[in-house]
Amino acid sequence: MRRALFVLAFLVPTLAGCTSAGVETPMTTANPPPAATPWIVTSGIPDPDASPSSGPSASAGQAPLTEGTASGAFQPFPKGTQAITYNPGVVPAGATAQVSIATTSQGVRVRLAVTGMLARRAYGAHLHTMTCTSVPDDAGPHYQHQADPSKPSVDPAYANPDNEVWLDFTTDSKGAATVASTHAWVFDTGLSPHSLIIHSELTRTDKGKAGTAGTRVACLTLRR
Repeated sequence: MRRALFVLAFLVPTLAGCTSAGVETPMTTANPPPAATPWIVTSGIPDPDASPSSGPSASAGQAPLTEGTASGAFQPFPKGTQAITYNPGVVPAGATAQVSIATTSQGVRVRLAVTGMLARRAYGAHLHTMTCTSVPDDAGPHYQHQADPSKPSVDPAYANPDNEVWLDFTTDSKGAATVASTHAWVFDTGLSPHSLIIHSELTRTDKGKAGTAGTRVACLTLRR
């Protein structure tokens, strides 16, 4: 009897891994979760919400940024190429900017975070159509969802914070600020903005001056 019990005790765990036909039942594993949409960090300051290894780096020839994150530390040209300060007295060398673009069910949300700027100072900021160079005007005009047929665009019907992406901000005592702008439309990959321009003044809204914000003091290329 004791021998029979011993044999039975041996066979039970062995048979548990087989079907009635004697074929081993494979173990099943849960399907892995779908990969998250990567943030694209182009240079400089990593996005705090991103995995350090997520997303490719930007390089010349890539499409404009329509979703993701671009960041950089401003330096005078030629040391600064992607993030350029044109006036270190207003945007100090080493100040940083980070632009995050996210598509939502309602449209597009653009977030700007800056550090190292002058304390308690107001700045204008907009997305522009071209990339940064050593010449401030090379970044082109503001990105407009509905383009103004007149150039330069200073008509409030087109130069306004609903049709353009305005990111004006006032820094705190440490020179930092965060601002966001939400729109009920999304960027077209062929017409999306290529840069962020920081201006010396807040953006005006009056007729004939709408969209103007003083001189261009810094530029961050989003994608080349």
